[in-house]
Amino acid sequence: MPAPDEFYPPAQYSWGWMLLAFGILALLVAAVWIVIALTRPRKIAAGDEQLPNFFPADVLSQLRTEYLERVQQIETDYREKRLSPRNANLELSRVVRTFVNEYSGLEAPVLSLDDLVARGVHPALIDAMRRHYYPSIFRQGPPIDPLAGAEAARAVVRSWH
Repeated sequence: MPAPDEFYPPAQYSWGWMLLAFGILALLVAAVWIVIALTRPRKIAAGDEQLPNFFPADVLSQLRTEYLERVQQIETDYREKRLSPRNANLELSRVVRTFVNEYSGLEAPVLSLDDLVARGVHPALIDAMRRHYYPSIFRQGPPIDPLAGAEAARAVVRSWH
């Protein structure tokens, strides 16, 4: 038995605990490496580029066709009295703005007429908004004829670049 005034040596840990600590550290390093390797953008070699299965002109043509059909449906609904003139112009405005957004990425559905003018958008959209949709939606009194608004919508869809 050691004397009361002697120092005790430090407790020794077994090798098993040390191996466990290094194993956990190695697992953490491997997990970080895997996350980084799986989430980084892939590099494409010059010869490995693959062409998409569609041509952008075909997609844009389909988009135009889809929106021209929507405009026609709104016009039909107006002619058959399912939409009031004001609601028809409101729907035409929504459809035209959504088309511009899908076609070009411009956030037309949330921009005011002044914002669209400031961004220098295609004159057909400005003309349609200024002459047909805004007066019909915001002005007191009789709305503008939705048939003229439908023609303006078609002009925007056909001429948008």
